[in-house]
Amino acid sequence: MAKEEMIASREEMAAARLPLGSRDLCANKLIPLNKCRVESFYLPWKCEEERHSYERCEYQLFLQRLRKMEALREAREVAVAQRHALQ
Repeated sequence: MAKEEMIASREEMAAARLPLGSRDLCANKLIPLNKCRVESFYLPWKCEEERHSYERCEYQLFLQRLRKMEALREAREVAVAQRHALQ
């Protein structure tokens, strides 16, 4: 997944009353999911497409964070190795 920008604006997220922890790059998928859930009285077999779309988005964000952490960890290990080589 390429670097993305926020699709849902702060005003849209506030109007949808999203919790602060959910106001991320996947908020544009969560807003219609929550609307569908309310309209269908939270029936578990309703809104499956919206739920899967939102969960897929959150998983992709998780993988991005993992890759970034791994890159930072490798960069730190290289820096430490170079520092030890100079001493």
